[in-house]
Amino acid sequence: MNWRVALIDSAGAWPGAIDAAAFVTEGGRVVSRAPVADASGHGSRIAALLAGGGSGCDLVLGQVFVHSGAASGAAVAAAIDWSVERRADLIHMSLGLAADRAVLGAAVRRAAESGCIVVASTPARGGPVYPAAYAQVIRGTGDARCAAGELSWLGAGTWLLFTIGT
Repeated sequence: MNWRVALIDSAGAWPGAIDAAAFVTEGGRVVSRAPVADASGHGSRIAALLAGGGSGCDLVLGQVFVHSGAASGAAVAAAIDWSVERRADLIHMSLGLAADRAVLGAAVRRAAESGCIVVASTPARGGPVYPAAYAQVIRGTGDARCAAGELSWLGAGTWLLFTIGT
């Protein structure tokens, strides 16, 4: 069985991705449109890690960082809902918003209720970020002590630290 993994980030296209769309806020509402080139390169690096090494995943790309600016909570929520509509088994987000947004929390709840696993990054230090702070989300952060493929756990009730590769 191939996992269907939705990457919500800056990646606009990836060879072999089965679907991709950009979600941007225009005139106070979120619109979906064709993705653009990855301005930061971050999402493309994460896509390469997810798709590499014979992982056997079908990649779906929800681009929320269309330029180098910030993504809105509404755009991230729209990308989550879109990912669920595309039957994602897992949603990966290497992003975090400083404040809770009702629309984002609702989208995460809908994803979890549909059976989708939701993973989001959280800082190793500092206050909570969203969507990682929601109870339905697996929180992760990079751990430079780990080699490719290794996992570390900091104890019950704390963060899972992981690395997929360098």
